[in-house]
Amino acid sequence: MYAVVEVNGKQYRAEKGAVLTVDRFDAEKGATISLDKVLLVSGDSVKVGSPYVSGAAVKATVQEEIKGEKILVFKYKPKKDYRRLNGHRQRYTLLKIEDIQG
Repeated sequence: MYAVVEVNGKQYRAEKGAVLTVDRFDAEKGATISLDKVLLVSGDSVKVGSPYVSGAAVKATVQEEIKGEKILVFKYKPKKDYRRLNGHRQRYTLLKIEDIQG
């Protein structure tokens, strides 16, 4: 059984026991949250929402916050002595899927 959930405007496929890496949101480590924006539930039959499946929810536990790989952005204009180097590390939240209801 799996479900497609929407978290922070992005869609993720959630299966029981799986760990999802989603964009960071405010939640305490070890907290149990309920993801109510369920777009699709697949089990014995497939339920597709318009836009969300009513009565469906995915229970997840916040494991930790991590940082992604560093991305370097280099701007350069030839013959103008213009060079800029910026770095960025995206922050993520790890969610462990406990249960899918619906």
